[in-house]
Amino acid sequence: MTEPLIRHSPSRGPSSPDVWGVYDEPTGSVQYVAACPVTRKAALIDVVLGFDPRSFATNTRSMDAVLDLVGHEKLVVEHILDTHPHADHLMASARLREATGAPNAIGAKVREIAALWRDLYHLPDAFDPNRDFDRLLADGDTFSIGDLPVRVMLSPGHTLGSISFVVGEDVAFVHDTLMYPDMGTSRCDFPGGSAAELWDSVQAILALPGPTRLFVGHDYGAEGREDPMWEATVADHLDRNKHVHAGADRDAWIAKREERDATLALPDRMLAALQVNLRAGRLPEAEADGHRYLKMPLNRF
Repeated sequence: MTEPLIRHSPSRGPSSPDVWGVYDEPTGSVQYVAACPVTRKAALIDVVLGFDPRSFATNTRSMDAVLDLVGHEKLVVEHILDTHPHADHLMASARLREATGAPNAIGAKVREIAALWRDLYHLPDAFDPNRDFDRLLADGDTFSIGDLPVRVMLSPGHTLGSISFVVGEDVAFVHDTLMYPDMGTSRCDFPGGSAAELWDSVQAILALPGPTRLFVGHDYGAEGREDPMWEATVADHLDRNKHVHAGADRDAWIAKREERDATLALPDRMLAALQVNLRAGRLPEAEADGHRYLKMPLNRF
């Protein structure tokens, strides 16, 4: 296995976090470490538990790369955060909580997402976010990473319960709302998604100050560009985001987004991922033979 691509976006002062992005090539996901430059306290955001959709085998390679980075930088993990229950990768939240002792958190609307997927999987007693997450975060909630304040923004659209984290004076982790400017915006056709809500979420994010560094959840590459990219400022997006630049029309974007989404296949990990991620990354309990199993709905999508 090759070493993961890691980039450091340095702090711009005591109120500005250090940010490392760790790229998970199999899923096109970007995992983040955000750290207070004064205290060296850190949060881990959207970390991936490896999963092979052919064999259904899991691995900890991406998670281990993030923890190795934490050790190398002599950081102390204070929070384990996820922006939403991901459809394209398994989350490492539960394993990170066990490995670090730090509490884990996700948006409070995960309760509604869990209810929706209990029906889709016909698992009426499955998924208890109150058990599996230490904190369920609502719009406007605040906490800190070391000396850095963090504000939670509800950013629905991609899912009904996606949240963004605004950290310090110049950083926001905006998950699957925006892509890198040359890719535009993310899909919003999953159960509970909404193009209209995604537009509103993007506009709230782009109302942050122009120099704010926005860190997106994925990059799948773009024509004419070889290297994965995940950081751009609010000003960059307003200037050149191919979908939601300054002056973009709401109704035209919604129509284009919905037309595009109608052509997209489900992510190949989705039906496995949601069943695990709504348990904070815990695998289902072992059955009588000592093995764990997932349940897959037929003809529901």
